[in-house]
Amino acid sequence: MTAPLLPALPEDWERCLAVVAHPDDIEYGAASAVARWTAQGKRVTYLLATRGEAGIDGLDPAEAAPLREREERAGAREVGVDVVEFLDYRDGVVEYGVDLRRDITRAIRRHRPEVIISGSFELKFPGGMANQADHRAVGLAALDAARDAGNRWIFPELADEGLEPWGGVRYVCYGGAMQPTHGVDITGEPLQRGIASLAAHAEYTKGLGGGGPEPGPFLTWIARNDGPRLGVEEAVLFEVYNLGFEGPPPWVDNG
Repeated sequence: MTAPLLPALPEDWERCLAVVAHPDDIEYGAASAVARWTAQGKRVTYLLATRGEAGIDGLDPAEAAPLREREERAGAREVGVDVVEFLDYRDGVVEYGVDLRRDITRAIRRHRPEVIISGSFELKFPGGMANQADHRAVGLAALDAARDAGNRWIFPELADEGLEPWGGVRYVCYGGAMQPTHGVDITGEPLQRGIASLAAHAEYTKGLGGGGPEPGPFLTWIARNDGPRLGVEEAVLFEVYNLGFEGPPPWVDNG
């Protein structure tokens, strides 16, 4: 029996904040969706918890951090993103907690996104590969911060910074999830721009064991595997958490 198609992620919104742990996390798929959205005139901002300084075994963190920041900014430009911010947590030992939630909440109140994208906070990726600790901490903190941002009594000190509550986040969307619920059609140019975005991380990719995957074939393979789930040629899939009702509340009788 053929599984039903996944629905497309709604696109009736204007602002998105991508919240991830490291440079290159967005580029392994989600950046192609970002390319589609910026081409539509949507505003997408990147927020990274670390500068990825522990990501290259043969390079001291003091040298790796600025290199990886430059590659992230270059990759962001490939998909139409010109604002890239870093929280400067230490790479590899990011802990879920109140400080991380507060820092992400601060960014949400400043940028006022309607959509947040992040990486899965599950223990495994599809295929059984273990998820990394920073990914799990940042992904879960992003979901909680999306709610914290709308509650003036959580982190009231942010009001002293001039940051009023923002309860306008509609969706928090996770790439690399075991059970995706929605997809984005990235057929054609969005995928090609996403590939260029990952290719901007050339020094990091070279520093991976075995040289890392070649961006074009790797991202194309993933997109074409996921496309049929959405009924298109190439897609990126997300698990979507809805922070509000879509349409009338279920207890309202519209009959």
